[in-house]
Amino acid sequence: MSKFLEDTGITVPIIGGPMYPCSNPELVAAVSEAGGIGIVQPISLTYVHGYEFKEGLEYIKSLTSKPIGMNVLIEKSSAKYEERMKEWISIALEEGIKFFITSLGKPDWVVTLAHAKGAKVYHDVTELKWAKIAVESKVDGLICVNANAGGHAGDIQALALYNDLKDLGLPLVCAGGVGDKQQYEKMLSLGYLGVQMGTRFIVSDECKVPQNYKEAIIKAKKEDIVYSLNLTGVKVSVINTPYIQGLGLKPNVLVSYMLRYSFLKRFIHLFYMLRSIKNLKGLIKGKKSQQGFFQAGKSVEGIDATDTVKNIIKSFL
Repeated sequence: MSKFLEDTGITVPIIGGPMYPCSNPELVAAVSEAGGIGIVQPISLTYVHGYEFKEGLEYIKSLTSKPIGMNVLIEKSSAKYEERMKEWISIALEEGIKFFITSLGKPDWVVTLAHAKGAKVYHDVTELKWAKIAVESKVDGLICVNANAGGHAGDIQALALYNDLKDLGLPLVCAGGVGDKQQYEKMLSLGYLGVQMGTRFIVSDECKVPQNYKEAIIKAKKEDIVYSLNLTGVKVSVINTPYIQGLGLKPNVLVSYMLRYSFLKRFIHLFYMLRSIKNLKGLIKGKKSQQGFFQAGKSVEGIDATDTVKNIIKSFL
């Protein structure tokens, strides 16, 4: 058994990546029930899908008795947000969650809380310098976000990223570019102990996004994926639709100027984040999706039909 399977308590080395706003409870549970591990995205669970956090976890646990995980966004945007995230972690640990994926920031305090309860923490990294900070924080593994990922993608291809990180002594999980069995097997053959998939699970029966979002992914090719700096303030991977073209891929001159200064940069990123959270919630409610706002990674190339999560995972084995 690989260290990754041991850390998660699962039988299939697949993570259902945490997605705002696409990680509805039924999708999270379905990934776990099929042998992988579904990851709860707490803002998606509460703000988009309308559950109190504890209530949402209990609902997911009613759908599967198998392990689930939690995503912790640790960027310090506000003291109130950090307090809320600590509260959610405490609830998750009380509910028996033993696997956490941290993103954006230094995960040391999450590691302290998790390890005290026997839980494991893997951290999202896009390059070696961030991985070294995670290692110093004593994380248990790394989610290696490459240039083919959806959402906030990295800049380095999967093989190069693996070679950069393989000597750190931690389990490595590939995130980005896996939408079919061929890519799944390729990533494992490189040395990754597992894969994290998001885009592929959007095109599943259990994912509650509008049908035109799923159809856009099915129709898209790798070259249709572009990177926008004009949605959240950092690079986001989306399908290149007329709506995205109208927004433009780069911030305007004023915003670009403000992003040069660390003091102003923080407020610009907070503004983008709040705007993005609101707009993406509209996607799930069938508003923004009508305009063509579709987050996706380059794994679209291998996705040609909607299916159940169980069948998707079974097709990889």
